[in-house]
Order: sequence, then structure tokens, then C-alpha cells
Amino acid sequence: MQRLAMDLRILSRELSLYLEHQVRIGFFGSGVGLSLILGFSFAYACYYMSSIAKKPQLVTGGESFSRFLQDHCPVVTETYYPTVWCWESRGQTLLRPFITSKPPVKYRNELIKTADGGQISLDWFDDDNSKCYMDASTRPTILLLPGLTGTSKESYILHMIHLSEELGYRCVVFNNRGVAGENLLTPRTYCCANTEDLETVIQHVHSLYPSAPFLAAGVSMGGMLLLNYLGKMGPKTPLKAAATFSVGWNTFACSESLEKPLNWLLFNYYLTTCLQSSINKHRHMFVKQIDMDHVMKAKSIREFDKRFTSVMFGYRTIDDYYTDASPNRRLKSVGIPVLCLNSVDDVFSPSHAIPIETAKQNPNVALVLTSYGGHIGFLEGIWPRQSTYMDRVFKQFVQAMVEHGHELSGM
Repeated sequence: MQRLAMDLRILSRELSLYLEHQVRIGFFGSGVGLSLILGFSFAYACYYMSSIAKKPQLVTGGESFSRFLQDHCPVVTETYYPTVWCWESRGQTLLRPFITSKPPVKYRNELIKTADGGQISLDWFDDDNSKCYMDASTRPTILLLPGLTGTSKESYILHMIHLSEELGYRCVVFNNRGVAGENLLTPRTYCCANTEDLETVIQHVHSLYPSAPFLAAGVSMGGMLLLNYLGKMGPKTPLKAAATFSVGWNTFACSESLEKPLNWLLFNYYLTTCLQSSINKHRHMFVKQIDMDHVMKAKSIREFDKRFTSVMFGYRTIDDYYTDASPNRRLKSVGIPVLCLNSVDDVFSPSHAIPIETAKQNPNVALVLTSYGGHIGFLEGIWPRQSTYMDRVFKQFVQAMVEHGHELSGM
């Protein structure tokens, strides 16, 4: 060990002297520095092309859906090139909200009543200037479901609306109770296991435009809620098709992954404070049934769910709630075409919990699994401000279902 330490010190000293000499005579001017940089760049490019840039894995339960996607949504079979300087899961996840643009969107807000006396805030993008679908009654409608504490202001939602506008579609964003600035009228919020509010929204939107093609897209927890709804309803839904992005398939596995020290530090604790902040605004509504002081001391999402969410929705234990919330249990019952994009390096949704075998048994389901992309990341290009791989999958899939969905009618 002493000899090794001495050799390392000698090597370090020699390297320092070499670098000092190169800087003194002109690192690039000597040609050596440039050669080192070119050599490193070539080695990195080889590594990137062989180990990072890969085609996604396409898992379908039927040949017809697979062929449909290859014909009309080819992005799911093309090589995904993650941003070369930011391909690691946590980097993609953390940077996406800051680096991607926020296209301007002018919403029309609507508050609808629920059976229990509550209200839900819907943000509409009517796209009245659509040149492809000038008749509002038949204009395709996309219902968008944001993530855990997300609203219609999230950049990924704004990008979906911008892409839908390019196609001439109408969008409506389902904001979960109490998160979009509206008053909470009853002591109830939301969770991904209870689909009652989503059922209310879907029936309401469909009643307004019964002749319009109706699709939905859910991101993260919004996707979990959407899948739980589809698994519950089977084919008895007015939705024509759906897409989900970065879904947590098994809530137990998600929670376990997010409680690892680094993930807790980067994601879990912050999201817990966001959840606490969202309910603290309506604290007076919950004090009679929940120990709010105890809730505000939670240090993780699991603790928050144990002290608040599971109690709010009447579950006996946190395990009962997490079992009911996991969409992998209901995937086999989905009765309309659904495309689910996940990255296998997503720390919010561990790869071992992705229900590949279940998907193979349902002809309505397609999993698109990238090697990299993180959680709602999927950054690509040198400076990925305008578009992500997720955006391209969304646009191609909804367009394919609107224009060619009839090809799957006999699936």
C-alpha cells in the first residue's frame, strides 16, 4: 500500500509538471493538447453511439398494434439520441423544467361541480383558429392530466398543447382539486387510486362534444390515474385512445426507489414539501378529520401518504392504498389502444416494476421503453429547449389515432 501511494504521488507530480509545461508553452499550440481533446472526443463519441444512443424497446400484446405504430408512429422504432452532455437519469429529470421552453398558451377556465359538492378546475385551449377542423363539434379533443403537484402551467403540458395546436386539435387540462388556485369546497383532494373526478371530467367533456374524437394523455401521476381509470372501465369509455408518460407502475417500488439517500435528497423531500404546501392552503378544511400538524412533519412521500392521502380516502393502511394505486394491476383490463412511454433509468419508476409480461397479454397495450430519459426528461439535441423525444411520441401517436385509428377497430 505504501509503494502504491508513493507511485501515485510520483505520477501526480509528473502529471502536474507536464500540464504546467503545456500551459506555459501553449497547450493547444503544442499540438499535444489538441490531440488529447480530439482523442477524448472521439472516445466519448464512440461510447455514446455504442452505449447511450439506442432504439427503444417496443413491447406490444398484438402484432396489429405493433405494425400500426411502425407505420404511423415511427418515432417509437427510431434511435433515441439523448442530449450528449446530459443523458443520465437524474440530470435529465432535474434539468427538464429549467431548460425546456414554455410556449405561451391562453386558457379558458371552467369550474365544474362534483357529486360530493366539490369543484374541479378545467383549463381549455379551444383552438378556434384551427384550419384543419373548423367545425368545433368534430374537432379532436385531447384531455391532459399533469403530474403529482402539476397544473396546466407545466412546461410539458404547454408543449403538448402547442403540438396539438399544430395538428388543429382542442385541449383541456384536468387540474386536480385544490392545486390550480381554485377554492376547495369539500374536505377532499385527490389520489391516483380514486378515479371518480376523472370519470366526471371525461363524461362532462364528452357531453359537450360527443361527435369529436376524444383522446387522453397523462404524465407521471396523471398517467397512473388515467391507467387506473382505463383498467376500471375497460372498453366502456368515450375515449378513443390514450398515452401515458413516465408512469410509476408499482407504487411500492416507486416509493422504495425514491427513499434511497440520493433520490430522497434530490426529489423525494422536495415533492413532499410541495404536497404539504398544496394542502396547507386549505388546512381549515381538514383539521376535523386529519392531524395536520403530524402531516406537516412528514419527510417523505410515503409518510405524507400514510398520514394524509390514505386517511383522506378511507384506506385502512398505507399498504392498502399503495396496492390500489398501482396501475400494473389493472393493465390487463385496458380496453382501448394505449401507448406507455417509460425510461428504464427512471428513478421514479424502477425498470424491474414495469409490467412487460402483462403488456404482452393485452393487444391494446404498447410499452415504449428507452434506455435513458429519466423522469419526464427525454431531452435530445445539443440544446433541447423546443422539443423532447416525449413530445415527438405524443404528437405522432395522437395524430396516428385520430387519422388512422380506424385501422385498429378490429384489434
